[in-house]
Amino acid sequence: MEFGFIITIFLIGFIGSFISGMVGIGGSIIKYPMLLYIPPILGFAAFSAHEVSGISAIQVFFATIGGIYAYRKGGYLNKQLILYMGVSVLIGSFIGGYGSTILSEVMINVVYAVLATIATIMMFLPKPQVDDMPLDQVRFNKVIAASSAFIVGIAAGIIGAAGAFILMPIMLVVLRIPTKMAIASSLAITFISSIGSTFGKIITDQIVWGPAVIMIIASLIAAPIGANVGKNMNTKALQWILALLILASTIKIWSDLIA
Repeated sequence: MEFGFIITIFLIGFIGSFISGMVGIGGSIIKYPMLLYIPPILGFAAFSAHEVSGISAIQVFFATIGGIYAYRKGGYLNKQLILYMGVSVLIGSFIGGYGSTILSEVMINVVYAVLATIATIMMFLPKPQVDDMPLDQVRFNKVIAASSAFIVGIAAGIIGAAGAFILMPIMLVVLRIPTKMAIASSLAITFISSIGSTFGKIITDQIVWGPAVIMIIASLIAAPIGANVGKNMNTKALQWILALLILASTIKIWSDLIA
């Protein structure tokens, strides 16, 4: 691999993982389009959609480990929420990750675009004012949590994401989880989800290991830094950063599909 290519992949992984730790997503919503478009713009070989989804899947696995470590103290991790949504999304993501081999690259991009559009709409809906609620008093609908996580897992497994970019809006808007608890729990759920999608990508040989290792190294460095920054940020600011990132990514992917 060329040195410039290595630096490019590392920076993509670092930026995406920093934001991942900060706002509680696996980072694929950011890194998927960056991996797809930036290398060819800079004159390097382009990755296919299958290769991008494979690299994203294994990178998310390691990025979320770093984020969880930073949030391990303070009562932010809701174990019941992680259990119900984590198990459901794990099953769904394995089904999606394994089944993605039968889809064309265009269909993989369409799935990504539809998921991002739904997430964008949800992020701009009014959110319940629950951020001042004591963390030990948080309650949620377990049926909605499990069923929504399973559906998201299937679609997210297809694109090599862990689905946190749509699970976060579900937790904030539907399940009424306080923002910082949602961020911390989302990272743990995303970690569980990434096990299924990563395993599905590995056994179907969709991972380009050289770039994947570079992304993993970047993730382990950047995700804890982002998580520590996020813990000290205003919750409204975190919500707006997440919403705008998802919106920008949605506009980009749809513009390319329509063009």
